[in-house]
This record gives sequence, structure tokens and C-alpha cells, in this order.
Amino acid sequence: MSYLIKPTNYQPLLDMKQTELGIKQIKEFFQQNLSSELRLRRVTAPLFVLTGMGMNDDLNGIERPVTFPIKDLGEQRAEVVHSLAKWKRVTLADYNIEPGYGIYTDMNAIRADEELGNLHSLYVDQWDWERVITPEQRTVDFLKSIVTRIYSAMRRTEYMICEVYPQISSFLPHDVHFIHSQDLLDMYPDKTPKEREDLITERYGAVFIIGIGGKLSDGNPHDKRAPDYDDYTTIDPKTGLPGLNGDLLIWNSVLGRAIELSSMGIRVDKAALLKQLELAGKEERTKLYFHKRLLEGSLPLSIGGGIGQSRLCMLYLRKAHIGEIQASIWPEEMRQECAELGMQLI
Repeated sequence: MSYLIKPTNYQPLLDMKQTELGIKQIKEFFQQNLSSELRLRRVTAPLFVLTGMGMNDDLNGIERPVTFPIKDLGEQRAEVVHSLAKWKRVTLADYNIEPGYGIYTDMNAIRADEELGNLHSLYVDQWDWERVITPEQRTVDFLKSIVTRIYSAMRRTEYMICEVYPQISSFLPHDVHFIHSQDLLDMYPDKTPKEREDLITERYGAVFIIGIGGKLSDGNPHDKRAPDYDDYTTIDPKTGLPGLNGDLLIWNSVLGRAIELSSMGIRVDKAALLKQLELAGKEERTKLYFHKRLLEGSLPLSIGGGIGQSRLCMLYLRKAHIGEIQASIWPEEMRQECAELGMQLI
């Protein structure tokens, strides 16, 4: 079911022409800074991959990819990507990228099972990035250092936008607050994961929640993750808690809630892949192309993630609906309500 968050007395700070220019400025400036921070080169990405190779991102494991037959391949089916989590790792190997360097790309996806609303669209656009690492860098401390670099690029982009559009004021805090999902559960044991996210992010402004996908002390994960890209089972020797991945959340004062801007993490090695596939009951995936390459050792160790382009623009430009940033399809009733509330959907 679709949803609509209705902010009180919402007034867009930019008209539609200014908004389009702002989107262009944000995307150009941020990707240059992201590339410099993480030493990433741009590559061209596919819109679809062949079904049955294990290359598509399974997200939470329940979303259906958009598929179609290919006439010249004997009606073999392809599917529109959900994201490029696995494709990027194969590309690192194909390009012989050295440790300390990586790639980024514009990822465009269709997610037909999304619940449409202020933050969710059928169309997903994000910067997908991946960086080669060494075995010694498969630590929570290294994960935090990468998150901090990405956040630095976000703060510089915010400064640029505030300089260009004085009616927009800065809001990002100086630093990201890191917390493990288990510690967050211990803080708010009677709250849902979403309620916990809102409480901690409103308090700190920018939060990175570590350990997404593994079961917590209440028997449930903070959120679901596919078992074959992020490592959510490796134990941090400093804390005794599992997980080398996480989500970056920013407090959105326009909507009065936390929004996820990035999902990222250190990727599974052979041991973590086998363990997570077993826990998920997905051992049959070891027969797929991607998984075979990982298990035979022909894929590098890596860290990577995705950063939502439309969500980032929505946040900087103080918009209340993602449809003010991107062109998509919305229920007619939602379009009418948004128009009445001052949200100009493209």
C-alpha cells in the first residue's frame, strides 16, 4: 500500500526551474567529491543482467525483478537490476583494480514491488561504488573510516548548495554517530527498528547503524540483507558484535523522520558467504556464476555500497517528496494530495 507523509505548512524553497538546476549541481559536485575521497574511477553499468547467474541484487529476498525475454538469445530471460552489488565486484576483477582504488557508476533500477510514497519510487537512481581492500582492512574501524570519508563529501556538497541558494540553511552535523544495531536495540527495547532509527537520528542528526542482516538478541535482524554481498556475521573482536556493514541515516526535519541515504559494507569473503548462505537456507546459490567465482578466489576482497541520488537531492533542496526530484509514476490520489500540500511532483 502507498503512503504519504504530510508535513505541516510545507513551502518549497525552490521553484521547479531552480530545482532542476539544483539537482544537476548536486549530482555533478557530489560524484566528483566521492570519486576523490575514495579514489574511484567511473565505469559504465548495465541496466539489466541475465537471469540465473546470481548477478542481480536480491535486496530483502522478496522483491520481484522486472524480467523480459531476449529474442536473439533463444528467449533467454534478462532482468532489470535492483542494484549492482555483485556486478561491481566482478568488474573490479575484470579491470584488475588494485587495493585502495575502486569504481563508481550511475545505477538506474526499477523496483516494481516498492511501497510508493515520499521516500520510495518505482524508479531508483543511485551511485553504486566498490573499492578493493586487503584482508587486514576487513574491520569495523576501516568501515567507519570509509563512512567518514563519504560523509565529508556530503558536507562539502551541502556547503556548496547553501552558498548557491541562500534560502537553504545548513543542517548536517559535523560528525557521524556510529552505533551497533544491538546497542540500539538495548537502548530502545520496546521500539520497532524504524522507531529506533528515528529516535537515534533525531538525537544526533547523522547516524551509521552497524550490523544489518544478522539476528539480534530479540531473535530478529534490525533489517533484512541478502546473504551474498554484505558481511553481517563476522565478529568484531573489540566489541564481540557481528557485522561489517551498515546503513547511513540523516534526520530529515521536513518530514520529521530519519531517511536512509546509503546502504554499504565490507563484502563477504569465502567463509562469510558459506556461513550466511547456510543461515539463510540458500546453499544452492553456490552453483551460480557469481558465487562460483567468489568461492574459487577470482574476485577481490572489497567494500561497497549505494548512495541514493534522488534522496540526497531531496534532502539538500528541502523537498518533501521524492517525486519533486525525479519523474516517476504515482497513484492519482497521491498526486492530487501532493498538489494541495504544495508538493510539485514532476
